[in-house]
Amino acid sequence: MAKKTINNDVLLANIIKGIEEVKGNDIDILDLRDIDTAVCDYFVICNGSSNTQVNAIVNSIQKTVSKDLKDKPWHVEGTDNAEWVLMDYVHIVVHVFQKHIREYYNIESLWGDAKITTIENKY
Repeated sequence: MAKKTINNDVLLANIIKGIEEVKGNDIDILDLRDIDTAVCDYFVICNGSSNTQVNAIVNSIQKTVSKDLKDKPWHVEGTDNAEWVLMDYVHIVVHVFQKHIREYYNIESLWGDAKITTIENKY
């Protein structure tokens, strides 16, 4: 049985919903589609204030996407120390940081050609 293809916009919306449900902060979407060397179509980057909140964000994203779209990430890494967790949904990669780690690595600056959309907090 072939796996159904999920629209990137629908997956993005569900990822954002999962982040917002546990009050993830500073949500940015980097559109990488026009960059030839990009490994995926989008990065979603956000941060939490502690390792507990980072893991809560990751769990909320997984729960929301699983419930609404019946999909799961291809790979997740970084949950042991929860300073930087990467969730790979193939076309969309989610980076969930603790704030100080996000500031240190500043991966947004590495993708300077990407179109960045900032999602305003609703809380």
